[in-house]
Amino acid sequence: MALAEQLKSCRESSGLSQTAVAEKLQISRQSISKWENGRGYPDIENLILLSDLYQVSIDELLRENEALKERIETNNQEINDKKEKLSLLQRTMAADKDESLLLLLLAGIGSFLFPLGLILDGFVLWRNKKANNFYVLIYIVCAFSIFLNLYDGYVHLSNIMNWGTTTIEKVE
Repeated sequence: MALAEQLKSCRESSGLSQTAVAEKLQISRQSISKWENGRGYPDIENLILLSDLYQVSIDELLRENEALKERIETNNQEINDKKEKLSLLQRTMAADKDESLLLLLLAGIGSFLFPLGLILDGFVLWRNKKANNFYVLIYIVCAFSIFLNLYDGYVHLSNIMNWGTTTIEKVE
C-alpha cells in the first residue's frame, strides 16, 4: 500500500477521526486529509508522532504491504492461467465444430447429381462459416458444382425438347 492508504487505514483501525488526529498533532485537519489523499507527505517528526498514535512502527507505515503484493501477484498468475485454459478450450471447441471436409464432400457429390446437386449446394453454402478451415475452397467447389448442375440441366432439357436435333431426308 502507498503511504496515503496506509495512514488512512491505520487511523481508521485506531478508531480516530481526522480532527482528533489533527488536534493531537497540533496541526490542521486539512493536512491530515492531504496526507491521506496522497497530495502531501508528513515530515519525519509528524511521522514519528503518527506511529506512536496509531501504535504501529514507522517501518510499517513506510513500507509497502508485501503480503498484499504477493496476493496480487498470485491472483494475476491465476488469471493468466485461466485465460490460457479458456483460449485452449475455445480453440478445441472451434476445431470440433469444423465441418469443412463434410461440406466439401457434399459439394463434390452434389456436382454429379443434377436436381439434388442444386439443393445440396444451397445447403452447403448455408452451412459454410468463416470458422471452417476450407472456407474459401468450399465456395469455389460449390460454384463449380452449381455450374456443372446447370449445364447438366441444360443437356437434359435439350434432350427432352429435341433442341439441336436435325433430320436429314433424302429428296428424290
